[in-house]
Amino acid sequence: MRRWIGLPEDHPGVTIATIGLLFALAYGASLIWLAKPGGRIVFGDALHHYVQLRSAVFDHDLRFTNEYVRMYGITASDADDPDLRWITDTNTGGYIRNLMPVGPAIVWAPAFLAVTGGVWIADGLGASYPFDGYGRLFQASAAYSGIAAAIAGVWLAFLTAGLLFRPRPAIWATLAIWLAGSGVYYTVISPTYSHAASMLAVGAFWYVWIRTRDRQDVARYATIGFFAGIAALMRWQDAILLIVPAIDAVWHRERGLIRVVTNVVVASACAVVAFTPQLYVWQTLYGHVLVIPQGGGFMRWGAPALWSVLFSDNHGLLTWTPVIALAIAGLVPLTRRAPLIGIAAIVFLVISWYVNAAVADWWAGEAFGARRFVGCYPVFVLATAALFERLEERPVLVAGITTGFTAYTFLLLVQYQTFMHGLRDVAPYPRGLWGLWLARFVVPFEIARRWLHL
Repeated sequence: MRRWIGLPEDHPGVTIATIGLLFALAYGASLIWLAKPGGRIVFGDALHHYVQLRSAVFDHDLRFTNEYVRMYGITASDADDPDLRWITDTNTGGYIRNLMPVGPAIVWAPAFLAVTGGVWIADGLGASYPFDGYGRLFQASAAYSGIAAAIAGVWLAFLTAGLLFRPRPAIWATLAIWLAGSGVYYTVISPTYSHAASMLAVGAFWYVWIRTRDRQDVARYATIGFFAGIAALMRWQDAILLIVPAIDAVWHRERGLIRVVTNVVVASACAVVAFTPQLYVWQTLYGHVLVIPQGGGFMRWGAPALWSVLFSDNHGLLTWTPVIALAIAGLVPLTRRAPLIGIAAIVFLVISWYVNAAVADWWAGEAFGARRFVGCYPVFVLATAALFERLEERPVLVAGITTGFTAYTFLLLVQYQTFMHGLRDVAPYPRGLWGLWLARFVVPFEIARRWLHL
């Protein structure tokens, strides 16, 4: 078949980089035109990552009270608010809690330190930018680090799919799951959330594992385990990636039980080594190296919301981002194409499903879709690529499927963001038949009508 000029498969790297650049520009424009009160950039869960970085760099400690007081704008009149006691009441060690992993702060550190050095030099030359780690330049460094991490994660997912499939199914699957899934929101709207850093870490894990699949030496398992530990630093639940080298070792059990056990132990040990920064933070804050900061009731292992986490209108995986149905359908051809990889992918996804369903707030609070499944992005890409491989000689259909799902998700993104920015008489919250399935087609017209004063 004649090759189309200019399609994503002709220049996959350029395609991903171009979309990433457009997202970076769009995010920068939003910081100007949709600036938040007080100039804040880091909000929500991301704030808990940010205070770890700011405190470590500027205060050289992990005492976050001053960061929270400053960034939340807490005044003396708020001192008796019981909802804020967690900020001012310290434990016996003199520390307050932090419910988020330290990994994103580590990912943001290079850019944050570069901004810190730049501001220090500029101030030395006569500028007067506040050298305190709170300014918009400092916070923007975290946001753009998140965008870069997400784009790198997308590129790694494409490279991973490219190890098994030709460029056409690999790149179209990469774009479909990225642009029509929750990952797009945490690339361009909320890149300071941990999901952007997670996309990079889990992407690196799956790439390294599949690229080295022909090796069974201890060094390989050490490397794989280390990358699993890095992924767990970004989001603790990603520690379940260790099931992959375990499956790999058992798959090659003909080499002997001792080799199997050795490989699994080495992978686990190296994962712990990579996870050491989090262990240090927990030991410092809580006096224990292993804790559940949210408390024992955070996980409901005996009562997982297995159906709801997939199909509920309250941020269900398939109801908010139906493109994932392609990935689920692709697990069968993936397993036929590469049995070990397919089985590992299925087991990983099933465990992820159970873990996400067992969290007390399985809907993940305020989120765009089932955001805790963003860590499954590379696996969804692999499975979708296996499905698209069967349609490789029908490029128009593959492009149409990807474009259709992407447009459907972007309409929801517009509706969701319109609601979140306060225009609730224009855009309903995505719940129920109207709010989740139909309103997205009307909201753009309502926005245009209001903008044109019709």
